[in-house]
Order: sequence, then structure tokens, then C-alpha cells
Amino acid sequence: MSQEAHEAHEPETPHLDFEGTTPYEDYVKADVLTHLQHTLSDDPGEMVFLVTTQVMELWFTVIVHEWETAARALRGDDVPTARAALKRSVRELEALNASWKPLAQLTPAQFNSYRGALGEGSGFQSAMYRRMEFLLGEKSASMLVPHRGAPRVHAELEKALHEPSLYDEVLRLLARRGHAIPASVLTRDVALRYEPTDEVEAVWTAVYAGDQDDEVARLGEALTDVGELVWRWRNDHLVATRRAMGSKAGTGGSAGVAWLEKRARKNVFPELWTARSHV
Repeated sequence: MSQEAHEAHEPETPHLDFEGTTPYEDYVKADVLTHLQHTLSDDPGEMVFLVTTQVMELWFTVIVHEWETAARALRGDDVPTARAALKRSVRELEALNASWKPLAQLTPAQFNSYRGALGEGSGFQSAMYRRMEFLLGEKSASMLVPHRGAPRVHAELEKALHEPSLYDEVLRLLARRGHAIPASVLTRDVALRYEPTDEVEAVWTAVYAGDQDDEVARLGEALTDVGELVWRWRNDHLVATRRAMGSKAGTGGSAGVAWLEKRARKNVFPELWTARSHV
């Protein structure tokens, strides 16, 4: 083959010369992301902890986006768009949950070598995780208190506290579709934690006893997928913490493992789980 023919078959060289930063950098802001890591100890394991925690925050952000998209779609009776957002969030929750793997093998000595650098820092102070919890119906005004010193974050959380949760929007949709959701549920103070009722359980029992291809039944399964992965997140958090620090008090003044055990026992979208016993 001639040199000319060989060159003709070579793949084209990508455009390499740009003014300023590359279009990739302009869009992704990779240089910003990769320079946000400022460790506070000399322990090499701290970098893994810090980066993994930052990655978790990014997953929280996109999951909040998906659930807010689903909630808006449900308000507009657009179940397909809501289900699509929920299904995306399932894959994102799987990726989020996998974030525990780099931390799950920490021995107490390894964790303690840089734990002091956290000071009073604790994951329960994450504003974006709190927005996730609020969307799931786990509302608590007291959880705004740690964010009083950050006005923008506090305002966003306060707004989320007083908005209907994702599950509230689901139950309102069920009521519009003719299901017997009690008025007390539909008019409840959405700034309070959602509490399950026998009447809502009966509605889900009827949905699951009916046509499995019904739009509402498929929505229920998408929510169940989300609920299962949230439960797995909480349990993986519990196991990783128990392995790294046993029953010590958590950073930030939490009860550590005892607090996580209490959280792990709770299901989100509770009647979706209890209704299965009656189908």
C-alpha cells in the first residue's frame, strides 16, 4: 500500500487546538471538580473518603432532580414522564449505593487515622441529602437548624419542607383517579413527616389486586424499586459505619450506629410494602 493510500485510511485527528479551555472543560468543569479536594490530615486514606463523599453529593443532586421532575409530572397527570424519571433514579441510586464499597473495608484504625479531621462534620448535615429525605416524606423542621448560617441553602430547604413530597403527589394522583384516599391525607400539613394509614394501604391493596399493567400499578412498582434502594442505602451506611467505628458516638453529635439502626428499620412509601400482605 502506498504512503498516500495508508494516510487516506488513517482516522482523522481530532481538533486539538482551542482558544482558552476546551469545550469539554467549559461544559463539565472538570478542573473545578478535581481541585475541590483539600485533605486535612497526612493519612493517604483521607483522599478516598473525601472524594467518595463528594461523589455521593453529586448523586444526591441528580436524584433530587429526578424526583422533583417526577413530582411535577404527577401534578400534571403525566405518569409516563414521572415513571421515566423514577426509573432513571433507580440506576442512579444503584450507583450511589456502590459508593459505599471504597469505604466498606475500612478498619477502625484506618478510619480513626483521619477521623479527627472531620471535627463536628457529619453526613446528616448534607443539605442535598436532606432534600432527598424531604421528597421521600421524611420531613423535620429541626433538620433546617444546622443550615441557618447558609441563607441560600436554608431557604432552599425551607421551601422543600413546605412542598408536597413525591409520595404526597402520588396519593393526590390516586385520588384524582377515583381511589379512596382520605381527605385527612390529602389536606395534611405537608411540612410534617408522612404517617401511614389503613385507608391508603387498602387503596394500594386494591391497585395490586387488579390489572398489573394498569398505569398506577406500574407507578407503584417504580416507587417500590426506589424504596428498596433507599432501604439498601441506609443499611449499607449502617454496615460501613459499624465496621469502621463500632458503637462509638458519631461525628456531629449523632448517636452513630444506634441512630443509623433506627433509620434502617423504616421504609419509605410505607403502604406500598404493607399492602403486599393483603393481596
